[in-house]
Amino acid sequence: MLEHKDYLSSLNKARRKRSQKPDPRLWILILAAVLAVGAIIFAVKYMKKPESGEMAVRSVGEQLQTGEPQTDPAAAVAAESDEETQWEQQVEEAVGRFANLGLIQVSGYVNIRETPGTDGTVLGTIADGGGCEVLGTEGEWTKIQSGGLEGYVSSQYLVTGQEAKNLAEKYVKLRAVITMETEGEKLRVRETPDDSTSDNVIGAVSDGESFEVLSQEDGWIQIKDGYISDQFAQVSYALEEGRKLDEKTKAINQYENLVMSKVNGYLNVRSSPEDKGNANIIGKMTSKAGGEILETLDGWYKVKSGPIVGYISSDPQYTATGREAKDIALQTASLKAVISTDVLNVRTEPSTDAKIWTQIVKDEKYPVIDDPETPDGWLKIDLDSVDEEDGGVSDGAYISTRDNNVEVRYVINEAIKFKPAESGSGGSGSSGSGSRRSQIVNYAIQFVGNPYVWGGTSLTNGVDCSGFTMKVMQKFGVSLPHYSGSQAKMGKKVTSGNMKPGDLIFYAGSNGRINHVALYIGNGQVVHAASRRSGIKISTWNYRSPVAIRNVLD
Repeated sequence: MLEHKDYLSSLNKARRKRSQKPDPRLWILILAAVLAVGAIIFAVKYMKKPESGEMAVRSVGEQLQTGEPQTDPAAAVAAESDEETQWEQQVEEAVGRFANLGLIQVSGYVNIRETPGTDGTVLGTIADGGGCEVLGTEGEWTKIQSGGLEGYVSSQYLVTGQEAKNLAEKYVKLRAVITMETEGEKLRVRETPDDSTSDNVIGAVSDGESFEVLSQEDGWIQIKDGYISDQFAQVSYALEEGRKLDEKTKAINQYENLVMSKVNGYLNVRSSPEDKGNANIIGKMTSKAGGEILETLDGWYKVKSGPIVGYISSDPQYTATGREAKDIALQTASLKAVISTDVLNVRTEPSTDAKIWTQIVKDEKYPVIDDPETPDGWLKIDLDSVDEEDGGVSDGAYISTRDNNVEVRYVINEAIKFKPAESGSGGSGSSGSGSRRSQIVNYAIQFVGNPYVWGGTSLTNGVDCSGFTMKVMQKFGVSLPHYSGSQAKMGKKVTSGNMKPGDLIFYAGSNGRINHVALYIGNGQVVHAASRRSGIKISTWNYRSPVAIRNVLD
């Protein structure tokens, strides 16, 4: 019996011991964890991603297993070596173009000046990393040659010798250098690679200028600003070089201390630094017109703008200076033909055999129309818009440039001479008539700078030429039709020697038919809704040949 109890006790003890062993499922989990850790270690050690610039070469066995094409490691290394050698040769060639290399080191760019000093005229700029030929030094300035420019840069922004050569590699890029066949000719930059239309022209570049190449395709080179034809560019690896100032910047740089009008209409220019109403007004600076500040007084700037020297308000709500003024000027400067002879013929076609249909006069400025079909030696200009009841197309207006009678350049608007008509002046002996005429002129002037809209009748939002005179006269009880040809039949005929402020002056197209009207404001000037490009502006009364003058007031 005792033996039986001992046996049962031993049996139970053995059962308890077996029940304490781990569950087999636990062993499975442990094994899976071990395998996962092993896989991670294997991936890190044997499948590491190549560093940037390394060549990832896998074994032939691996490529066979995956079915990928075989790569010869030796060939890959050789190809990489060839690329490095080719790049070194390109860098060496780019640097070798300079016998005495200088390299610009600056945040942005430095000015290339005509003379050594900050008062020297700026000829152009050269950007950070730009290469140049060092010609010599004068004090703190270095004379250089780069990108067709020869001038001076501050020596503090220039490194030379071996230091320049060591730094040059990171600045060498594939660049296109403009190579025009004719001196002074420019290459058009287009928004799209298409030369079948002029609508996509967004700018122009000059001979010798260099631009980084973004892509090349089917006869076109893409640069930062658009597309240029590869017929007029040489592509190679090179350093950036000096760049001439664009024409807009040149126009602005003629002002040492620029001031711009910020008003929507016009800013009065006065003969003295005080507001005396109409008594001391000698001119008008229209919206976005500029001038040179000669002196700063309490609340006033003494300025020179165009032919006028006088005083304008210095209130910042009316005028801009410094960076703000330059930004406004860059946005508004436009390419114009500036007439430099007393009288210049305007023809309907770009040929001396074409009909002369009007004449324009000295110092007038006319917007230039970029027409690729205009031959060399001629300019197409925007004379003014037509005022046809049927919306007819205006005549082509062409002027010859062969006798140096015209200068084409970017300009900003400047002040115009203007003295308000005095009450009771210049009438037919009636003070009432004179007062009315001066009121009409002063009323019309306030809309200078507003837009031209064909068929429009809003003095603020847009009018055409006859709409302008119609609405101005309507204010003073005079009813006119909305067509210049019909207005020319109103009132009484006047000769140029007897015209008075408030009279209407008419102009004709090449067919002799009246298609434009302006309001005479005195002092040999008219105010008119000139064209879409010019808006409502003041011009010389014979800015084109008048064909009729009418008095519709007396």
